[in-house]
Amino acid sequence: MTGRQPAGTPARGADALLIAATLTWGVSFVIVKQALSASTPLAFLSIRFALATLALTPFVDFRAPWSRGELRGGLLLTLLLATGFACQAVGLQYTTPARSAFIVALSSVLAPLVALIVLRHRTGWMVLIALAIAGVGIYFLTSPDAGGLNRGDLWTMITAVVFGGHIVAVTELSKHYEARRLVWLQIAGTTVGVSIATLLLEPVRIAWSAGLIAALVFTGVIATALALVWQMRAQRHMSSARASLLLCLEPVVAAVTSWFYWGEELSLTQALGAALIFVGMVLAVLGEARDLAAQPVRPET
Repeated sequence: MTGRQPAGTPARGADALLIAATLTWGVSFVIVKQALSASTPLAFLSIRFALATLALTPFVDFRAPWSRGELRGGLLLTLLLATGFACQAVGLQYTTPARSAFIVALSSVLAPLVALIVLRHRTGWMVLIALAIAGVGIYFLTSPDAGGLNRGDLWTMITAVVFGGHIVAVTELSKHYEARRLVWLQIAGTTVGVSIATLLLEPVRIAWSAGLIAALVFTGVIATALALVWQMRAQRHMSSARASLLLCLEPVVAAVTSWFYWGEELSLTQALGAALIFVGMVLAVLGEARDLAAQPVRPET
């Protein structure tokens, strides 16, 4: 699908890393939803990313000077990551974990469109059909007979667009820069940006408890620091199409976890919407892979 793998880096190892990251992100929807009952969203995020920065710092090599390319890449990833997570956290206050996860999963469908607009990557008819199917899925998932899109769904749709850009950016940047340095830049930058936004935009409320601390540790250390390093390392050895296919697991994990923990159940209409989104995601991935295979192979330099 994507050409030769670099020597010494089996494709299965990259797949396993991205699947591990996807599983932690799927579970984190429910954990964050629970944590937001004890903390305002931006305050929670600022602490989460501060912990992630501290956890990753001892493992980053700071001896080499930062290149301009690294700094530009880190700034771009910071803007995308901070915006996406902030909108997702705000949205989770008003929607359910499963709905949030399936809407965020639209990022897999939107990634090829972002690549088309920003990088001039060609987009075939399958991707356009996938986007249409996913759009219909959103209509059914958001339960039109019960009012349709709510405020949380709208915030989460912004996340989907932004994370679509993040998938493309990670795929491009991870080929040129060391994973832990680039991840450290974006989580440290996100910590600063979200902290400033917290002070300016939010009446901070934090009710400390063992559950909140556990949620911060899990989301900060595992679902942010470790998972982003896993993602960066994995996507160095695969296309955004293959990455998007593996990321399709995230909403499924979130829905199962939400059912197990919250007892959340989707109506038949919502289940149809979720299924259509999933079909759209897979079609988008297959369409991008088909387009990549049709492109002429450039000689390596």
